[in-house]
Amino acid sequence: EKLASAALAPCFTHANLKADWTNKPLLQRCQELVKVIDDYPAKELHPVFPWLVESIFGSLDGVIVGWNLRFLHTRMNEYNTVMDFLDPSGPMMKLVYKLQAEDYKYEIPISYLPSPVKASIQEGVLPDCPLFHNKLQFPMSGLLTLNPFEYYMFNFAFILNLKFQTYPPGQHGSCSDSAYFVLVDAYLKHFLPTEGNVPPSPFSDPRGSVAPPAPRSPSVPYVGYGVHSTSLLKRHISHQPSVNADPAAQEIWRSETLLQVFVEMWLHHYSLEMYQKLHSFLHHSSSTPFNPTEEHVLVVRLLVKHLHAFSNSLKQEQATSPSTHSHASPLEEFKRVVIQRFVQQKLYVFLQHCFGHWPLDASFRAVLETWLSYIQPWRYTGEKSNPQTDVQNRTVPDKWASFVQENLLMYTKLFQGFLSRAMRTDLVNAKNALMVFRVAKVFAQPNLSEMIHKGEQLFLEPEHVLHHRQPRVFLTPAHSGSFLSSRQPAGTDAVFKVKSHVYGLEGQDCQYKQMFGTELRAVVLKLIQIIAQARQTAKRISDHSAEAAANNSFLSWFSVSSSDPSYTFSGGEADDMGECVKKTHEFLDKALDYLCQIFRLNSGQLSQLMANLACTEDDGGSKQLPDCIQSENGLVLTDLGRMQIINGLRRFAIEYQGDPELQPIRSYENALLVRLLFKLSTFINDLMGDHMEALCSRQDLLGRVSRHYLTRSSAIVEQRRRSPVTRQARGHPQRARLSLRGLASYRTLLLLLLLYLFFALLSFGLLSSTALILVIGLVYEAPLVISCINKNNARPRLINVC
Repeated sequence: EKLASAALAPCFTHANLKADWTNKPLLQRCQELVKVIDDYPAKELHPVFPWLVESIFGSLDGVIVGWNLRFLHTRMNEYNTVMDFLDPSGPMMKLVYKLQAEDYKYEIPISYLPSPVKASIQEGVLPDCPLFHNKLQFPMSGLLTLNPFEYYMFNFAFILNLKFQTYPPGQHGSCSDSAYFVLVDAYLKHFLPTEGNVPPSPFSDPRGSVAPPAPRSPSVPYVGYGVHSTSLLKRHISHQPSVNADPAAQEIWRSETLLQVFVEMWLHHYSLEMYQKLHSFLHHSSSTPFNPTEEHVLVVRLLVKHLHAFSNSLKQEQATSPSTHSHASPLEEFKRVVIQRFVQQKLYVFLQHCFGHWPLDASFRAVLETWLSYIQPWRYTGEKSNPQTDVQNRTVPDKWASFVQENLLMYTKLFQGFLSRAMRTDLVNAKNALMVFRVAKVFAQPNLSEMIHKGEQLFLEPEHVLHHRQPRVFLTPAHSGSFLSSRQPAGTDAVFKVKSHVYGLEGQDCQYKQMFGTELRAVVLKLIQIIAQARQTAKRISDHSAEAAANNSFLSWFSVSSSDPSYTFSGGEADDMGECVKKTHEFLDKALDYLCQIFRLNSGQLSQLMANLACTEDDGGSKQLPDCIQSENGLVLTDLGRMQIINGLRRFAIEYQGDPELQPIRSYENALLVRLLFKLSTFINDLMGDHMEALCSRQDLLGRVSRHYLTRSSAIVEQRRRSPVTRQARGHPQRARLSLRGLASYRTLLLLLLLYLFFALLSFGLLSSTALILVIGLVYEAPLVISCINKNNARPRLINVC
């Protein structure tokens, strides 16, 4: 009976927890879970663990939402309860350690792994990441076997890849204060500490100690720059090594596992080999199924920032003296290689994809700041800087030269990618202008451009120089099992490191473009011209918005400052636009200064660029059409014309091309009057159309006056000719006719009302007042009649009689 009750206990516990999960509030559930975790042995908790993880984080297929950590924010009642339960030192992690001590295993379908990893496994090839070593069953079962800590972290990291989770009804918030974001930060600080060591597990039974992935080989012969050893990378799954626990590695196995899970699940969605193949043909593949969200990128930035702080917390003597590497603790050794060995390659391909596929809008700021965080590790040293020193005047210390050289492509190749984006972006928009300013400011830091230039010189050093050197041993991130298994030889020189870095990421046949070469310099000069043009456009918009604000009055609801349908500035909008334009001016002005510093452009060169721009932007420049070519169907935009439109330099005259009488009712018109007057004018035109045509065909004074009021003016004809309308649309003849639609305008109605009131005060009757108003209208139109009286080639037009 005792044996039977013991066998039923796990099932009973699991059933009770499941029954209570939907009936009790979250706080009570967590309190009962804490009691269960403390009181029950690991054997009874083992079957509960997968269900509990799924109930908290959600199912991998997204059907079960779980606690919705990505959308749980500080102002919600459950926030503190969830954070306490999932804390790195909380009850849930205690459960993980309890199961870890008994060496239980859990399975995850391979189909939920990142695409490159899944493809590698399906091909029967062992993935490069040590996380997957010794976890695959042979023959293939389609499952990955993980220990409790790996299983927990895998499910936690996978949440970020789910795109169909939603906010609870009525709840919204920013990513940075979500429970998920805060937990990521907490786990990073706990398992990758910048001070002290990783706290030990409360369950330290040596039987349950889980060794880190087994080392592959103490050294790997160098094959060539960027060429991976086939014998290592193409190892068949059936030949996986057995686990040999390394006591030194036991100290930080959780740190290494956490980092590998985060990097694989968040960054490794794009294959380096596929990137290199596609890059040699075009630039990127448009068929990559995974596209990260802004939230995803912000979490990646959090990871990058913490890894810099973690790496920079390395003791100075450990970082600089190779002789001390053999005496370093596992955690210190881990800090020394964490960026280059675990993150660089996958982050580079991840950022390249984002640069090539992200929409050309302000949301790219998340990607931009992630990139800028990675290339500025000196910002995360923990050293207190002098607040009186301007950030821009702080020289980048020389000790960071090796980091710049070993991450050269992160600076040069991604900078070129940003230039390509900036030239296709609307720089009149203050948010886009800010991004250009941010990049220029970072690269203009004193000593940084010199370091990048030095790195390029090392890469371009002739090959024959290296042939006379001693053979080197070099390990790329892909070659390491656990990082402790392979230390980079101290004799590896800077030239070798730079070449290995570039060829390793871009392939042996890459064509490297120098950041300070003539080709890229020409691109920078073109960007400077675009920035200058955007400044001029911003000034025109500023002037326009200022006029709109000045014309705004208490009568604005009766009329508008402009009848142009494209008119957008009024009241508070004009104030907001003026403030945005002011920021745009500031950002672009400073960006120009920084670009001149980076590429050493003197004032004479800049003045010449501005002079050339001024010649093309004369007084009527803003009114010219965008650059087009004439085709049989009308005007077709060129690439230059598209750039001019994007940056607001030129535009087409947007106007209604159909029957003017049938255009949409405007906000300044009375809808009922528009319809009634249209019916009245249609009746008159049908009744008197032939007589109006006869009047317009006369060659005397009466005919010329009639043509002025009943036909289209030459100015309107010329405006239509400037629009890219097809020839067929232009060629449709229109009869002379009368339009009464102008009488439906609130402005016209107000004016008529004021005139009738004025004449009533002067004791004029209704008929006499109407006659006087007609006379005033004729006198007002007299100058226009005189200017058109001698024009013989006018076309039929539609006019407002008022």
